[in-house]
Amino acid sequence: MKKIISLIGQDLAKEGLEFIFTSPLQVCSECRVKNVCFNLELGRTYRISKVREKTNPCIVFNGDRVNTIELEEVPETLNLKAGPALQEGSTITTRSMNCDNYVCPNIEKCNLIHLKEGRKATIESLGEKLECPKGYDLVSVLVSYK
Repeated sequence: MKKIISLIGQDLAKEGLEFIFTSPLQVCSECRVKNVCFNLELGRTYRISKVREKTNPCIVFNGDRVNTIELEEVPETLNLKAGPALQEGSTITTRSMNCDNYVCPNIEKCNLIHLKEGRKATIESLGEKLECPKGYDLVSVLVSYK
């Protein structure tokens, strides 16, 4: 697994913390270390594997400092329609279900709210069958991206 280096606010710099990288901030466009902060993929989930002692100034985070961190990518869980093609080791292209049931607890994983659509992924494992208020036959699936 490749080592990913980034920065995070000192108050968040804790080993094991997981977060989704959602977007670069406009206010950071002039920062001298912005390329280290924004070398992450939009919509990906990361886990802090190591917090280094090196810090840098930052106007965004509490404490006005960021720690250098080592990250690992976290496999994603998606909700997919069940079917014979859904097998461990198979490759899929991620697609949103475009469900309009916004109060459903599964909406983020069915509509890929924080994830990029159209990416190639490998099914690592099939999870549990889900109850769907709309009646879809859904399964929770753990995937890793190519």
